[in-house]
Amino acid sequence: MSQNILDNVGAVVLAAGQGKRLNLADTPKVMAMLRGKPMIDYTVETLVKAGFLPEQICLVVGYQKEKVMDYFGNRVSYAVQEELLGTAHAAYIGMKVLPREIKHVLVIGGDDSAFYTAETLQRLVGVHIAHKNTLTLLSVKLAEPPFVGRVVRHSGGRVEIIEKEYLTDELRDIHEVSTGAFVFERAWFEDIFPTMPKLRKLGEYGLPTALAMAQSARKKYEVLPLTNSDEWRGVNTPEELAEAERRK
Repeated sequence: MSQNILDNVGAVVLAAGQGKRLNLADTPKVMAMLRGKPMIDYTVETLVKAGFLPEQICLVVGYQKEKVMDYFGNRVSYAVQEELLGTAHAAYIGMKVLPREIKHVLVIGGDDSAFYTAETLQRLVGVHIAHKNTLTLLSVKLAEPPFVGRVVRHSGGRVEIIEKEYLTDELRDIHEVSTGAFVFERAWFEDIFPTMPKLRKLGEYGLPTALAMAQSARKKYEVLPLTNSDEWRGVNTPEELAEAERRK
C-alpha cells in the first residue's frame, strides 16, 4: 500500500491488560514471550511493514505500562488507560493521542495479532477506505471456534456480533467469529463513544457495540472475512501461548 493512502490512517493497539490466565507475574499480557520476544513486537513490526510511521501507531497501555514503554521507546506513541473500562474505551483514548490529520483508525488487540501479515492489514484498511465505510470489521471462519464472540449474519444483510458472555448452544455452532480488529471513521467513533452504553454483563464499553450503533444510524459498514484463518490466534492461556510458539 502506498504511503499516501496511509497518510490519514492511524493504528491503535490494545495493550493494557494484565494476563492473569497466562500466569504472568508483574508483566503485561502483551509482553508474553513468543519465540524470544514479546508477542506485541510482532504486531508493531507488521504495522511498520504495512507502512505505518511511529506517530501513526499508538499503544494503549495500563498494567505495568513502563515495561511496554521502556521496550518500545520512541518506536510508537502511547495512551494510558488508567481504568480498564473495555475495548471501546481503550480505542477512544488511543484515538485521542493520534495526530489530528488522522481520519481513519485501525484498532487491533495486542494479544491476538502477532500472526497478521502486512498484506492483511493493508487489505482491511484499503477496503474500508475504498468502500467509504464508517466501520469495517475483520472476521475469521474457524473449524473449531474458541469461546469468543460470534458473527451472526441475518437474512436481509444485517450483521450482529454476539459477545461470548451471551452465547447460546445454537450460536456456538456458528463458525464465523470476530477477530476484534476494526477500522473506524475516526470522527464518527469519537462522536458516538460518549453516548455508548456499557455491556450489561461486563460493565465495560465494548467495540462490538459500535457495530450496533452504526447500524442504528444507518452508517455503511462491512464485515470482511480473513483470507487465511491461521493469521488470527488469540493468546490467553499457557496452552495457547505454547501453540503459538509452535506455529510461529
